[in-house]
Amino acid sequence: MNQDTQPLVSCSMDAQGIARVSLNRPEKHNAFDDSMIALMQSHFDELAGREDVRVVVLQAEGKSFSAGADLAYMKRMADFDYGRNLDDARALATMLQTLKTLPHPTIARVQGNAFGGAIGLISCCDIAIASDTALFGLTETRIGLIPSTIGPHVIEAIGARWARRLFLSAERFDAARAEEIQLIHQHCDASALDAQVDQIVATLLQNGPEAMRAAKVLVCDIAGKAVDAQMIDDTSARIAHLRVSSEGQEGLQAFLQKRPPSWTPGSNN
Repeated sequence: MNQDTQPLVSCSMDAQGIARVSLNRPEKHNAFDDSMIALMQSHFDELAGREDVRVVVLQAEGKSFSAGADLAYMKRMADFDYGRNLDDARALATMLQTLKTLPHPTIARVQGNAFGGAIGLISCCDIAIASDTALFGLTETRIGLIPSTIGPHVIEAIGARWARRLFLSAERFDAARAEEIQLIHQHCDASALDAQVDQIVATLLQNGPEAMRAAKVLVCDIAGKAVDAQMIDDTSARIAHLRVSSEGQEGLQAFLQKRPPSWTPGSNN
């Protein structure tokens, strides 16, 4: 498909259930506007309802992962009133939350620069891997704005202390610093990026799909909360439910019989 007919955001899935959502605006460094936000929302909504999806990879074409918001888009929004700007901000916030709460494991494949809103996309993914040449920045304050809609996700990823520095300074930082502050989980040579992503995908495909969905919900539900009687009861009920589920029973039997469980690629069980 040539660039003229390529959708700004595309979604494809292979026979193993690996879905790839791609930003396809390389000539603009994948800077996004309201149209791209709506396309991402549409793709994420569709993926959320599909049980045949095993892993979602968020990726981008060209040299940059994403330059954040498109300048023409920001200029256009500046001409609208408060109400229109509020609706627009809510659309971005909703899209990010949809990505964050996808039931499937999500991986951000960051091959190049990621600024502004792109940091929000990365923060909303479960796993983030970047090229060692990638450059990052929360640059909103340089133009008199703040990273507001992405803020909750970024702060959860990197913590309040680093957020205070980076939100205020708008400084750019490299992949090594991004890994240090836990925005990404690892960085590697650009030539090894696909292999690293494929390795993580292969690891995820070994795990029970329902168990991974439940694990994502578990992290969101208990993070930062005290271990009290209610939490003990809740977490005990969750594991008991999975133990008697069909997937839990299959996993246990596969372990005892020393065979791959039915959900692993190539399994005949």
